[in-house]
Amino acid sequence: MTIPAPPATAVADPAVIDEPALFDVTGMTCAACAARIEKVVGRVSGVERATVNLALETAEIDAPGVPTETIVAAIERAGFGARPRDRAVVARRAALARAATERAAEERRTLALFVFSLIATLPFLAAMVPMLTGGHAEWLTPWWQLGLATAVQIVAGARFYRGAWRSLAGGAANMDVLVALGTSAAWGFSVAQVVQRGDQSHGHLYFEASATVLTLILLGKALEARAKRSASAAVTKLMALRPDTATRLGGSGAETVAIDALRRGDRILIRPGERVAADGRVIEGASEVDESLVTGESVPVEKSVGAAVIAGTINGVGTLTVEVRAVGEDTTIARIGHLVEQAQIAKAPVQRLVDKVAAVFVPVIVAIAAATFAGWWLAGADFEAALVPTVAVLVIACPCALGLATPTALVAGTGAAAKAGILIRDIEALERAHRVDCVVFDKTGTLTEGRPAITDVFTLGVDGDETIRLAASVQSSSEHPLARAFAAAATARGVTIAPVSEFRAVVGRGVVGTVGGRTIAVGNPAMMADLGVDLRLFETERARLAAAGRTVVAVARDREALGLVALADAIRPEAADAVARLHAASVATRLLTGDNRRAAEAVATALGLDAFAAEVSPQDKLAEIGRLRSTGLIVAMVGDGVNDAPALASADVGIAMGSGADVAMESAGITLMRPDPRLVPAALEIARATWSKIRQNLFWAFFYNVVGVPLAAAGHLTPALAGAAMAASSVSVVANALTLTRWRPKTTAATIRSV
Repeated sequence: MTIPAPPATAVADPAVIDEPALFDVTGMTCAACAARIEKVVGRVSGVERATVNLALETAEIDAPGVPTETIVAAIERAGFGARPRDRAVVARRAALARAATERAAEERRTLALFVFSLIATLPFLAAMVPMLTGGHAEWLTPWWQLGLATAVQIVAGARFYRGAWRSLAGGAANMDVLVALGTSAAWGFSVAQVVQRGDQSHGHLYFEASATVLTLILLGKALEARAKRSASAAVTKLMALRPDTATRLGGSGAETVAIDALRRGDRILIRPGERVAADGRVIEGASEVDESLVTGESVPVEKSVGAAVIAGTINGVGTLTVEVRAVGEDTTIARIGHLVEQAQIAKAPVQRLVDKVAAVFVPVIVAIAAATFAGWWLAGADFEAALVPTVAVLVIACPCALGLATPTALVAGTGAAAKAGILIRDIEALERAHRVDCVVFDKTGTLTEGRPAITDVFTLGVDGDETIRLAASVQSSSEHPLARAFAAAATARGVTIAPVSEFRAVVGRGVVGTVGGRTIAVGNPAMMADLGVDLRLFETERARLAAAGRTVVAVARDREALGLVALADAIRPEAADAVARLHAASVATRLLTGDNRRAAEAVATALGLDAFAAEVSPQDKLAEIGRLRSTGLIVAMVGDGVNDAPALASADVGIAMGSGADVAMESAGITLMRPDPRLVPAALEIARATWSKIRQNLFWAFFYNVVGVPLAAAGHLTPALAGAAMAASSVSVVANALTLTRWRPKTTAATIRSV
């Protein structure tokens, strides 16, 4: 497997940037913040490119010869914090842990603010019931309203005031400006009414508007914080695959050292069951290594002298001595992590539609409000008469519906999806998923079960159950995945496993043991040849099974062949339905797998996939996804392993199987909470429905403003009517979003073609 070395990350201070460097950034709250950092850093002399990723909270800077402290200072001038990325594995892991802790704390703070705001807002929501019939709640006096709304405005609104100030100071306007402006207008006007009219101010107060806006937008912020924390966890999961220490062999014997202390040319000892600490080459010993998380190969790979091993993979029963060829950030697993990060940064999220509109909408509304006041004043109205339509403009423009448009549809859609077993992490995944026209599947663990199972038993003159009983008995002392398949077959057939003695495993070939005083061997043809077992009568059947993509082993008793047992990674029973539903929706299907060609072809043929490619590395998968996207296709990648992570991150939509590796799930915008391929077309369906609701909601939110603002400016809407219109827009947005809760995934009947 060949994966190109990643661009160098930041090096120790003092240093200059020779290649694109990564910085961890703190303090961003919206897409406008990321855009502002790019703008500020881009002005620094020598900076050629600055790409900021809000979800990952990282900045990739291409600035040859520019000191790292200059970049950090520029980001800090923009009002944010920054740290250059450390290359050392242990230090990087500590930094990731620290960042994860900070994000979790921010998520808890936002959730606590939401809960506080919700509790203070509930009385207003209860009081709205009599208001619908023209009355008012006598128990909620103006002074009580003033106290509750002021608490929400100060405590919950503080973060929006800070965000608005930073945004305006940077010469832009974001969602925080809209929230601060709209809620301040409603709250400030209501405060003035209470001060002037006291208990007679009922019907002229809009405290419920300011409190409700802040509460519901805080809910959206809490959801966003969770999505950001999940998005940034992918590389953390990758780092966790590497051990902290390694056993290094030297002149004084074996010593335990930190993996950052390893250097090229060191010799390390890999004991049974341990994770490989660094990429290298076996110079002594033999074993089988589980590389499924990296290569997608479901069967452990035989390793002997001269074979390459990959950091993060799991050693089997043998002991290996490995010469280190790559350490730290140069290992395959680190490069895969880098590919994940690069893919995510390269497709930095587009600014949310509301943030884009806010940059124009806020100045326009302020100008309209100022023009309204001036127009009425010049027309002869007194200050109060001119103020009323001005406040009406600001109240009806308060971004309640704008703030609700996305989070309500997102909550309703993701809630319905979660009930069906689909976890949609962010709006960007929805935005792209509704346009997907090509789905690329991994094989192992995605379309297949991810573990070998016995599919065929071929014997000549011997009972098949007896063959399985003998094979399962001798395999009972083995830890090999194939041994578990024999045990499962014995249980399914109801045969009893007998005790085994004199057991020995031959790495890469099979096992031998004594059962009932007879020597039983289970292994590949090479092992049978070594034992003098004649398989010529079975050759035709063995060739047929092998051509169908099966792993074929022979069973012999006292050097006499009893039969053949074929094993395969069984296709998931739901896979055919999934492919059929995608084809019915005019979505193309492809297979990319690290497994061998025969196994890939068997699965592709059985399921009717449009195309397949086998024996592909993570880099190959990434390249193929890029090639498909370059043709104009909107591509979704479905996978479950570490080897799928770069492709998941680089695809337009990454869909991870929930039964797979954590890093695959964290690299994907959508996670299937159970290993059912039918959830893939279901995920695309709910994404289309949810995104449609978001667009509808944004339309209605702007529709009320387009119609209401001119009416308010002309004096045809009092602040009370403006507040009612604003509330109506919110109700329509919420009601429209709630229709998503009735969504249920469709089903289609299909069968798997015979292999």
